[in-house]
Amino acid sequence: MIDLHTHTIFSDGVLVPAELARRAQALNYKALAFTDHVDFSNLDFVLPRLISLCRAIADEMAMVLLPGVELTHIPPALIGDGVKKARDLGAKIVVVHGETLVEPVAPGTNRAAIAAGCDILAHPGLITAEEAEMAAQNRVYLEITTRPGHALANGHVAKIAAPAGAELMLNNDAHTPGDLMSLQMAEKIALGAGISSEGWQQMRRNSQKLVESKVG
Repeated sequence: MIDLHTHTIFSDGVLVPAELARRAQALNYKALAFTDHVDFSNLDFVLPRLISLCRAIADEMAMVLLPGVELTHIPPALIGDGVKKARDLGAKIVVVHGETLVEPVAPGTNRAAIAAGCDILAHPGLITAEEAEMAAQNRVYLEITTRPGHALANGHVAKIAAPAGAELMLNNDAHTPGDLMSLQMAEKIALGAGISSEGWQQMRRNSQKLVESKVG
């Protein structure tokens, strides 16, 4: 299992990063990204600490650890600046909090995130066909999520992504230990969203490909 969207005590998660990593390791995860919620007020505080932690424990872990961020509720016009600043500060994975059905995310967030070239558009809600086509062109992964609430639109995301050629990726959006899904349960959630068995395997390859592109 690979999870490239997680949260620690540096935002609204309940575990310090090292414990989250250890719990994932105990469940045989192969890679984990710390992507705490940030905006312009805390980006330069949170990210260096995640980078420092990944460097400190990487050699002791039998898994890949990647420091990242989830840009959250930033006005769409400023998302491009946020993505650039995160990358300049050393973020390996840049997630943008998409237009989930269960939060009042500003309209236009999905489009701005895709245009900015983030790595993953998290829980994109009722994403449009045009936005999915943009995601395919900009190589932005659309998230299928195991997180309750955000997962309400998984079926729609999968349906829209397929004809557009947009690539999907499954993440847990983990905030607590119980959010770390097994590979078997993750597969069931993907299948429940209408994704085929081959589509599920492609999602796993997508996660591995993104990890490999960020290591080093």
